[in-house]
Parts: sequence; structure tokens; C-alpha cells
Amino acid sequence: MDLTGPFDKMTAELDELAHRLSDPAVIADNNLFRDLSRRHSELEPAVALWKEYQQALQDSEEAEAMLAEAEDDEMREFLAAEHQEAAQKVEKLHHRLLRELLPKDPRTDHNAIVEIRAGTGGEEAGLFAGDLFTMYSCLAERRRWKLEVLDSNESDLGGYKEITFILEGRGVFGIMRHESGVHRVQRVPKTESQGRIHTSAASVVVLPEAEEVDVEIDASDLRMENFRAGGPGGQHMQKNETAVRITHIPSGISVASSNQRSQMQNRDQAMRMLRTRLYEMEVEKRQAEESAARRLQVKSGDRSEKIRTYNWPQDRVTDHRIGMTIHNIPAILNGEVDDLLLALQENEDAERLKELSEA
Repeated sequence: MDLTGPFDKMTAELDELAHRLSDPAVIADNNLFRDLSRRHSELEPAVALWKEYQQALQDSEEAEAMLAEAEDDEMREFLAAEHQEAAQKVEKLHHRLLRELLPKDPRTDHNAIVEIRAGTGGEEAGLFAGDLFTMYSCLAERRRWKLEVLDSNESDLGGYKEITFILEGRGVFGIMRHESGVHRVQRVPKTESQGRIHTSAASVVVLPEAEEVDVEIDASDLRMENFRAGGPGGQHMQKNETAVRITHIPSGISVASSNQRSQMQNRDQAMRMLRTRLYEMEVEKRQAEESAARRLQVKSGDRSEKIRTYNWPQDRVTDHRIGMTIHNIPAILNGEVDDLLLALQENEDAERLKELSEA
């Protein structure tokens, strides 16, 4: 694929932006200056990479020309190594440039709302849902993301029937989006007296948090209900109706928040979840209309797909989408999932690059 056209266009746009950003009239317009600065920041790394690639290409060509003219064996050996190193650098930079041409998902930098629900397996599924929450909590701590529980329903043995939380940080949704799907665990449950291995499951849904500007909600379309936040009992029970459930009547979407101390706080959190659900519904509608260009949706996190198995007897975690297996389950559940997340992203990029080259 010829890279000259698109990157020359980027270079010209970057030069034009630099010129406009020095214009006093633009500087005086805060919104325009912010938008142009953001675009300048997006283009600058790509253009710098393009210039590095052009220099590497020139170095490779010069090394090849010198190698063709060299007569001394020792010099030829030295120049051959130089040429090989330069050619490898050109190849790596070419691959990085191709990735720069991939369309950017505007949701990548959004915060992520994560829902974990226990599936088949009874109490064991609830315990596994708790394990997954612990895994994501540890990941958030390691990456310095902020985690806030929005709603939860504990199971009798200390797991979760369901739990919803938000992760706040730079590029969170872009990193977490591949976790959507059905996670399976194979192990001997605590409730199993005969040592038999059971298979249980929990589903994970990862949604990009919607901004207020992304979704307009008519207050007349909402039905709000207040109820007592409950748990297994005892100290988890609240006497006041501080929990809030909001139903969007036209779509039928219903969300609830019960983990905040006041009714007002729970209402705010429920509205965050509702905006996100409505935003995702609109995104999915657009994606369905453009299905020919979205063939990767199943591979990158279809919620109905069994995406990963955690096998305790063999101490392995297998991601079925990319056929990757990692051993050391305790480390994985302690949030050390960076290798998996990176491999999933690289696999998606490779698929998208293949589509781009075939277009």
C-alpha cells in the first residue's frame, strides 16, 4: 500500500494547523483553539513517524548502494549488517504507519462502565463473578484508574449475583472493551464435598460511558422509583429508600443504583448508566447498518460469545478468540492481564490492517 498520499496530506494539514494556531484571532477563540490544538496533537506523532520512516528508507537505500560497490570482504560484511538493520527498521516503521491509518474509534478514550453477572453454576458462578471483579479491581489499581461501584447484589457466600462499576482513566474503554463476553471457570467449588470439577460462567459487559452531549434524554420519558438498598442482611440493609431505579419508557431500558449514601447520589449514578446504555444502543444500531464494515465485532467482544476459560486444575487461562494460553491463574486474578489485553488489541489491529490492504 502506497503511504505517500495519506501522509503527505497529514503533513500539509499539520503545517496548516501550526499556522492557524499562531493566529491571534484563533487564540482568542477558546473553543476553536482547543479543537485545533487537539487535532494538532493527534497528527503530530503520525507525521513524526512518517519522517522517521522516510529517513530509514533513505538509510536502507544508501546502505544497499554502498554494499553493491564494496569489494573488501570485511567491509561487505559490515555493510550487509548495516543494510539488514536498516531494512528491518523500515519494515517495523511501515507496520506502525499502517496502524496510524486505521480509523480511530472515538469511544476509545471514554471511561468504561462494566457489568458482571453470574451465569450458570449457582453459588459457584457468584463466587466466580466476585473473582472477576477482584481481577478488574487489581488491574485498575495497577494502572491507577479510579473504580467506583454503582450497583451490586451480593450472593449468600460472598460473591456477586451482579455488580456494576465504572472505571475512570485515560483510554480505559479502549483497553477494557475486549473483556465483553462469557467467562468460564472450571474448578472444584467450595460447596462440592466429593471433589468433582464443575464448570460455571459469568458474563461481562463493557460499555463506553456516554457524555451528556452524546445523548439527549427527555425527562418525560423517564419513570423513577425509590427502594431500599438490600443485601444478605444485617448491616447491609438500609431503612431509608435511598436506592434509585430509572426506566426509560420508549426503549424499556431500566437501570438501578444503590451503593451511594443518598438518593440524589444514586439518581446521578443511575443517569450515568442510562445515558451509557442509550448511547451504546445507538452505536449498535449504526454498526448494524454498517455491518459490512464491522466484520470484527464478534472477534472483538460479542457479549454472547464464550471468550475465555479459567481452568484451575491445569492452572491455565485460555482466550478462545486468539488461541492464547497463559499459566498462573492466581497472577491473572491479581490483575496481571496486560499480555492478554495487548494480544487481543494486536489481533484486532492485524485483522483491520488486512481489511485495509484489501480495500
